[in-house]
Amino acid sequence: MSRSVESMLGLLKIRVKRGINLAVRDALSSDPYVVITMGKQKMKTHVINSNCNPVWNCDLTLPIRDPNLPVHLTVYDKDTFSVDDKMGEANIDIKPYIACLKMGLENLPNGCAIKKIQPTRINCLLDESSIIWNNGKITQDMSLRLNNVECGEVEIQLDWVEVPGCKACIKINVSLKYCLNSICCSIFLS
Repeated sequence: MSRSVESMLGLLKIRVKRGINLAVRDALSSDPYVVITMGKQKMKTHVINSNCNPVWNCDLTLPIRDPNLPVHLTVYDKDTFSVDDKMGEANIDIKPYIACLKMGLENLPNGCAIKKIQPTRINCLLDESSIIWNNGKITQDMSLRLNNVECGEVEIQLDWVEVPGCKACIKINVSLKYCLNSICCSIFLS
């Protein structure tokens, strides 16, 4: 097994769902795509031609070694004869999501909100975002307000993928006894 797999915490799957009211960068529309970066890692969606409300539904997966590295989302307009135009950017704060994964929850009812994140100037959230337990997985849907642009939002979903054999992996299932004694009571009351 390679050292790089052993040093991983796991894989963060970011589903880039759609853009809403993205800025016009061509004559009447734009040809948007999204680039996600974390450290030296860079991934991008496909281009949607002539659409300021694109639906990508594209899964981009990042190996996570250091959850403190910022995850950055940038929307671009694809141009044929010039440099692609920037259409806005946002930071994705994964720290609350990673903290929920480390709780070791198990056997919660579907739809149970583990944590609610309020919008701030730093996290780029448009609305409150809940970290949810669904079918044995922890997910987080986010609507991000794009910065450095006149308008635009991007909807994404975070999901965690465990990697067999990594020693530092964050496991989603520890024990129900731990969950009931120290965490779930506050979840159900909030």
